[in-house]
Amino acid sequence: MTTKTVHAAVYDTLADWEIGAATAHINNPEWQSAPGTFEVRTVGLTTDPITTKGGMRIVPDRALADLTPAESAMLILPGADTWMSEELVPFARKAREFVESGVPVAAICGATFGLAKEGLLDSRKHTSNVAEFLVYSGYSGAGHYVEQPAVTDGDVVTASGTAPFEFAREVLGVLGIYEPHILDAWYRLFAHSDPAAYAELDAYEQAKTQA
Repeated sequence: MTTKTVHAAVYDTLADWEIGAATAHINNPEWQSAPGTFEVRTVGLTTDPITTKGGMRIVPDRALADLTPAESAMLILPGADTWMSEELVPFARKAREFVESGVPVAAICGATFGLAKEGLLDSRKHTSNVAEFLVYSGYSGAGHYVEQPAVTDGDVVTASGTAPFEFAREVLGVLGIYEPHILDAWYRLFAHSDPAAYAELDAYEQAKTQA
């Protein structure tokens, strides 16, 4: 079985809470239909350590310039304080390279600004923290803005920074990690603390164990 790699971008002031639900469950085989199919690796502007918003120190697995869409299943872009500056433009350009190659990109919070500025949201349904935030990017896609926590249009996922579980649901759905009914139960459990959803996931796990 071939393992597919999902690349999570890391940079200083990365918003820790925004992508954790997605990356943790990409790596968690518990409810996956094909456990071990995916792994997460980090990518930075360089391989020098970065410090997240929460003070976590991360050493990137590889440098952005060395990453190609052909070796990745998805590029995940978290928010950070620097998305409205020029510092993270290389990640937005890499996102364009991914999308043009047919490889999905998932952006949350400030990273949606980067996609907008790069022109990747001009003709796609998308969302962000608020519509006005993206207007400052100078993009021409305001008519495609959707007032939802997270939106998927083709190979592009966007989300508000206050919607980490909705973001994760879209990411996991695009990757096809969980069967649809399991993904629904996963979201109901983690986003809404639904006890019935836990029972569904437990029954699924038990059935897999006995198969």
